Amino acid sequence: MIPVAEYVSVAEQAVALNNPIIFTASIPCTKGYVYHEDETGTFILRGIVNCPNASFARYEVTFNGNIALPTGGTPGPIAIAITESGETIPASLAIVTPAAVEEYFNVTSTATITVPRGCCFTVAVRNVVADPAETPAPTINVQNATFRVKRVA
Repeated sequence: MIPVAEYVSVAEQAVALNNPIIFTASIPCTKGYVYHEDETGTFILRGIVNCPNASFARYEVTFNGNIALPTGGTPGPIAIAITESGETIPASLAIVTPAAVEEYFNVTSTATITVPRGCCFTVAVRNVVADPAETPAPTINVQNATFRVKRVA
């Protein structure tokens, strides 16, 4: 059986630019591969290997949730991305362009993260700049957020 952990936050939350989405409840990893404390937005993936010859642990992480501009925001592109050790994983960028405030879009983002044996990487889902050429929204609303971590190797 492949170990899977799931973290959720159902209530609407305002997430400031470059800040992580907070997850409030979980079905945690029971093998110690993933560490997360409820009411935080940072996850620690551990490089625990099961084979003495393995040099890394590999995880597939997936975010799914609804994002929108809050009341008072200016319509324009908004985005979330999965970050590894504080750096955005470019292929995980999910961008939407609401035409009005409180117009929710469902976004999904997936990344594969390889953690060397004995190391730990921090992972989060953050409100990021959608288009560097435009003025970013200072805050977005996030609702019904789910973050899944699956050990794949």
